[in-house]
Amino acid sequence: MAIRKYEAFYMVRPDLSDGDITKIVDRFKGIVEQNNGTVDTAAKWDKRKLAYEVAGLKEANYILMTFSAEGKVPAELARLMRISDDIIRHIIVSVDDSVTTEDVAAAVAVAPLA
Repeated sequence: MAIRKYEAFYMVRPDLSDGDITKIVDRFKGIVEQNNGTVDTAAKWDKRKLAYEVAGLKEANYILMTFSAEGKVPAELARLMRISDDIIRHIIVSVDDSVTTEDVAAAVAVAPLA
């Protein structure tokens, strides 16, 4: 299978300690690495207020992980995130290498406001 780049963005319960969050991040990094993938970055973005209440929570810790792996790895990560009580929401997207930040900025500049 082909190796592709992905971004996994997930929100973790706000009542967890930094040590617990580090364990969760390391767990998901380990899943990628066990399946012959490589983790480029895994960064905690701090605790932030949610736009609306999710599962009775008003805040969450945001985590962004970028990685390269085969197509089966994002599916396994999504499965594990769905069944984890500590993950409030998650999304995993494929990153297109041919799109640059300049392309995105140009597209936003010409897009009409609704």
